[in-house]
Amino acid sequence: MPDTKWTIKGREFIQCNCAYGCPCQFNARPTQGNCHAVGFVDIDEGHHGATRLDGLKIGMIVSWPGAIHEGGGEVVPIVDERASPEQREALLRIMSGLDTEPGATFFQVFSTTFAKVHDPVFTTIDFEIDPEARTARVHVPGWVESRGDPILNPVTGEEHRARINLPRGFEYDVCEVGRGSSSTKGPVPLAIADGHAHFSRLHMTESGVVH
Repeated sequence: MPDTKWTIKGREFIQCNCAYGCPCQFNARPTQGNCHAVGFVDIDEGHHGATRLDGLKIGMIVSWPGAIHEGGGEVVPIVDERASPEQREALLRIMSGLDTEPGATFFQVFSTTFAKVHDPVFTTIDFEIDPEARTARVHVPGWVESRGDPILNPVTGEEHRARINLPRGFEYDVCEVGRGSSSTKGPVPLAIADGHAHFSRLHMTESGVVH
């Protein structure tokens, strides 16, 4: 067991280049053979040891040349500029998979697949998300523009609702599935025109997702 205890409760938005639903969620290979994505979390409540994390936001730009488990990936960690030095260190430790049981969270699992971890970015994260409505907007000046929306029925134009439930997942218990697009700048430039998005309420600790 890790010596430092931590908890995050919040809302998460992930947008990637896979087809809607993302086969990676089902242990299948990514739609296009590789994985490019952005992910953001708005922390409603949280702590790392004695350091409170309430109200802060974090994000990441990630890319792998093949399936995630095959490695060779790279990441740009993004941390809310409002975080104090202690909070920055705490968030980066969580995002790097430290102080976490092996395989317990997607942060820890992903950390084992990165060949390159770029310097963290401390900046403004303008992030709004409504998991139930399947909407999200992200604006990180000079780094990320991303949005998520509901999938629309191609015949009626009505919003389509689908969920994924992973009772033994390392990221969420239940997520709402939608669609989205993203563009990024910096060392990992991405351009995703129309791909998978999911929206979830996170509750995780150093031991994994609280189901």
